[in-house]
Amino acid sequence: MIGISTYCLLEEPLPVALDRLSALTGLIEVVDEGPHFVTDTGLFESYSTDFIFHAPYHGMNIACLFEPIRRASVEVMTDCFTVAAEIGAAVVLHPGYFAWEQEREQADRQFKKSLRELTDFACEHSLTFYFENMGDMNFFNLRTPEDLAIIDGTGFTLDVGHANLNQCLPGFLRKKISHMHIHDNNGKRDTHSTVGEGEIDFAPVMAAQRREKATAVIEVRSFEGVLKSMKALEAL
Repeated sequence: MIGISTYCLLEEPLPVALDRLSALTGLIEVVDEGPHFVTDTGLFESYSTDFIFHAPYHGMNIACLFEPIRRASVEVMTDCFTVAAEIGAAVVLHPGYFAWEQEREQADRQFKKSLRELTDFACEHSLTFYFENMGDMNFFNLRTPEDLAIIDGTGFTLDVGHANLNQCLPGFLRKKISHMHIHDNNGKRDTHSTVGEGEIDFAPVMAAQRREKATAVIEVRSFEGVLKSMKALEAL
């Protein structure tokens, strides 16, 4: 079963988005920020759908060299963990970034500190979390398969579009994958396009998803794009 991210309906209130998406799939990934920031888990009680949360990411940096910012970012993540744990949802996280190449080693140490804290908190709350690979943005962690070592065996979310931007999708498809974000692009911009409107060959992507028994969600910009993507993926 392929799920759907609420990303395609961010302009709608979250209850409206959940109603529309739950009619199409049994797995929904909630973008837990902006219009869809979750404050009341009671909203989810009326759905038989499985949920995954995408933790807040704007302004967050769990690898920040400034310790107060790192701690605050971890606190936002653990707040998300607490809410997600109430409804039995896994959580997808961004892996942080550094501002200057000279800061990489120190940022790695900060990330590892955050990873320990997040892992301890997740264990206490019986929660699963995954780190997502980033696009072609300088100084972001986890852009290539070689960067997977930094997450130290934590679950991995393969963002197919991001991997294509870094020209390393085939390498990622050979790795252990827990979850996937599915969207297309032309290899130049992170457009979150409908499946089939870019250059990505999704046959090996779906083969890897089946091999790994990974969950997966369509993460495109529009609801119409979701419907087209579902049809395209069903044909594979």
